[in-house]
Amino acid sequence: MIRTAKRWRGPRGRVTIGGMENARPDSEVPTQTPQPWGRSSFPPIADYAFLSDCEVNCLVAPTGAVEWMCLPRPDSPSVFTTMLDRSAGAFRLGPYDEMVPAARRYLPGSLMLETTWQTRSGWLIVRDALCMGPWHNVDERSRTHRRSPTDFDAEHCLLRTVRCVSGSVDLSMTCEPVFDYGRREPAWRYEGPGYGQVVAECPDGEVTLRLTTDLRPGIEGRGLDARTRMVEGDTHFVALSWSALQPPLTVDDALCRMGRTSEYWRQWITLGDFPDHPWRSYLQRSALTLKGLTYAPSGALLAAATMALPETPRGERNWDYRYAWVRDSTFALWGLYTLGFDREANDFFYFIHDACKDGHDLQVMYRVGGEREIEEESLPHLSGYEGAFPVRLGNAAYKQKQHDVWGAVLDSVYLHARSREQLPESLWPVLKRQVEQAAAHWEEPDRGIWEVRGEPRHFVSSKVMCWVALDRGARLARLYDEPEYAEKWQTLADQIHAEVCARGVDDRGVFVQRYGSTALDASVLLLPLLRFLPADDPRIRATVRAVADELTVDGLVLRYRVEETDDGLSGEEGAFTICSFWLVSALVEIGEVEQARKLCERLLAYASPLELYAEEIDTYSGRHLGNFPQAFTHLALINAVMHVIRAEQRVAPGQFSPANPAGG
Repeated sequence: MIRTAKRWRGPRGRVTIGGMENARPDSEVPTQTPQPWGRSSFPPIADYAFLSDCEVNCLVAPTGAVEWMCLPRPDSPSVFTTMLDRSAGAFRLGPYDEMVPAARRYLPGSLMLETTWQTRSGWLIVRDALCMGPWHNVDERSRTHRRSPTDFDAEHCLLRTVRCVSGSVDLSMTCEPVFDYGRREPAWRYEGPGYGQVVAECPDGEVTLRLTTDLRPGIEGRGLDARTRMVEGDTHFVALSWSALQPPLTVDDALCRMGRTSEYWRQWITLGDFPDHPWRSYLQRSALTLKGLTYAPSGALLAAATMALPETPRGERNWDYRYAWVRDSTFALWGLYTLGFDREANDFFYFIHDACKDGHDLQVMYRVGGEREIEEESLPHLSGYEGAFPVRLGNAAYKQKQHDVWGAVLDSVYLHARSREQLPESLWPVLKRQVEQAAAHWEEPDRGIWEVRGEPRHFVSSKVMCWVALDRGARLARLYDEPEYAEKWQTLADQIHAEVCARGVDDRGVFVQRYGSTALDASVLLLPLLRFLPADDPRIRATVRAVADELTVDGLVLRYRVEETDDGLSGEEGAFTICSFWLVSALVEIGEVEQARKLCERLLAYASPLELYAEEIDTYSGRHLGNFPQAFTHLALINAVMHVIRAEQRVAPGQFSPANPAGG
């Protein structure tokens, strides 16, 4: 039974859920001791807005300050880092004497943010976007791009417009970039006539920032400041650019570029196939978020936009997620594919092709340009989000052996190829190597899907994904007319399947985390979704029920019990949101549709005010934890929501599974 959540009582007897407060009688407030969040100068993680042009991204706090931005790529050093240290640089535009907006929203069908401000004397509307440039034809684009998932280029410009719609308001603009994760202050200088163009250079840095505006900014220390009185009908703009492309120089030009960017996002979202359902907005926002986490020049897909946001309040589980995990990326493609987006899959498969050229083995993760080295270090000069330390840069997990990656790639490629009944010629040699890698290493222990930093183990989910690699490889071989490979791989797939069923199940008939253990692991919820066994198999039903009953805290799913798993770290962690959405899908698979719908409704209620998700949810407070926004969470949301919708439409079990490229 999925139990009702217990949440901590906030001020004045109200219950805080995902950054919002809902009235609730004191008699219903649990007595459970809350996590010691206390007062903080940092916004809740869920209160940030996410912007992207598919080449860079940024996070905007409710105050109107850009508090996180890395240039010229999403895995480059940051230029605004206030999200990790309140003195490490930000870029704010808003009323001088007001820090709490009246409303915030994304413009429908886009990654463009609109913030409405009410002051004592008037109203302002600020719009923020990372701009897309004009459409280019194929011949023109081929001279500068090898490939890109859109017909538009990023303009390398963060554009902010502000309009006074009522009364009068004192507008304030402050831009304080601090390069190299808050370590290098800029050198500012005016450029051109007047004060409308100002350049910030970093000594020995690869980024030069140019701020253009119709305000009159003054250089104050390491930043720019401008202040003006706006009256009804006034409009101003501020553009921050970092390339040789011409930024907007007038308000009219700025508004034109805003319109062009809005049109780009509308055209892209229209390509999708979204059901007519009350949950449609969550699907669209998740699709836009996944698209925003792509890196167009290479086809990579980031796990998240941020680094070092804590999985445990003030704890050490603070990772850098600004890279392309093969697993996360291929799972994300399942989600996009479910909604009718397949172009992104083409680009990612080429990314994999490039990563494996010259005989290189497939790594767990890569930098967004395909680079293989991602050395990990800490940044002791940064205080960390709410004191979470160390602030980690890079990710040592790139060196790990994680045997599920081969299956993730093969499953995703098979889904893509099956719908077209063909396989790109250039991909086949790469795919053969991945299947052979799975065949050669499936009997060895590894670090598993959760990248544990303890000793390697024989994780059940890793064995299952090796089975997926061999099974999907055999299917692709038949599609590619390679019967000898198909027979050989299918025989080994059957052998792996038999071993997992013999050694990966406990005395209760429940699939466990690893061989020789009775510990549960949420990753086994993937078994019915990957069609490892039929959903009506007693072992599958028992496994789903065991996770729902024993691996949850008030209904939210943990990835594992930290006291039962040697992950090499100390402290607790929140409930992994992806695992809770997996449970929704698995419950649908075993026929528990009503229970799945109720859990899905509850998980959607945890969404941020802008319908975004971090990696985890704190089981005490309902606050979001971990890096943000998280691709893994949003893809699982898409699959879970579509599972429930299709089930309610009475699609027969096994006919639809968005996380099941192989079919029933």
